[in-house]
Amino acid sequence: MHEIQYDELGQYRHFLSVEGSSEALLTKLLDDTEQFTAVAERRVKKLPLLNGKTIVNLFFEPSTRTRTTFELAAKRLSADVLNVNIATSSTSKGETLRDTIANIIAMQCDCLVVRHSTSGAIHYVAEHTPAGIAVVNAGDGSHSHPTQAMLDMFTIRRHKQQFTGLKVAIVGDILHSRVARSQIHALKTLGAAQVNVIAPLTLLPKSIETLGVEVHTSLTSGLKDCDVVIMLRLQKERMNGALLASESEYYQQYGIDQARLKLAKPDAIVMHPGPINRGLEIASEVADGPQSVILEQVTYGIAVRMAVLSTTIANQQQQLNNLATKIAETANNGGLA
Repeated sequence: MHEIQYDELGQYRHFLSVEGSSEALLTKLLDDTEQFTAVAERRVKKLPLLNGKTIVNLFFEPSTRTRTTFELAAKRLSADVLNVNIATSSTSKGETLRDTIANIIAMQCDCLVVRHSTSGAIHYVAEHTPAGIAVVNAGDGSHSHPTQAMLDMFTIRRHKQQFTGLKVAIVGDILHSRVARSQIHALKTLGAAQVNVIAPLTLLPKSIETLGVEVHTSLTSGLKDCDVVIMLRLQKERMNGALLASESEYYQQYGIDQARLKLAKPDAIVMHPGPINRGLEIASEVADGPQSVILEQVTYGIAVRMAVLSTTIANQQQQLNNLATKIAETANNGGLA
């Protein structure tokens, strides 16, 4: 399904999913991110890499961290940025996704950053986008959120240096979480020793074991000796029916407080993709505590998205250059004949 995101050399032309990506490609993105983190420490936080390029943020779902960090990432690369307000766009008048994309493309942009409530929608956008324009997935339905996964991987690598031997717990609404799916694929590809998913049965996808994870319905067994604890938001807006007995009961069994955190290793880090529901998924004493790296995740999100934007747009430009060269060579050979 994701072959469309690679060029003939196996490099990213789009960034749609971490699923199917090699360890080498993901590591290269992390290494590029390392270089971009230094930009934030400069007096002038600008690089000219995407000067003259236009990036369109097209968000069909609400977002704070993802949209703003994509905008900051693009501006720090010197690109022009267009944020499309879907609530006041022609989609509210019945315009189809394909027509919306076609009209945006007609404005001669270089990259579409898209978030959509339907799983697979971003792949559809990429299929209907011509050569020379990169498509980046900013979250699609319950399917994938690859840039969030990569900023999480970067945060883990910053604190733990390597993935080999790591034991990671992902806790909460696994069923509806596009973040969890992307995290699992990235962790397994990068060599994490063990990934535990911890949730009530009603919030576990069927056949989740096929992704190579250990399934736990008990926080006690699932957190034991973990190096990294990733808490997930309860996505009540995606829940159909009563999947939880009550929010208070959920917190008693699956919320993380300082006492439960002691089940993990003493130097374990605590993560959360946000937004946080304090007192439901995580206690404030943990969210604001010394083991929390939640705000670091947000900071690193800018550098990760700088790496993704610069990589995909540069590869698309190289594709166009290669095509132009082939056309010129064909014309010259025809002329000689």
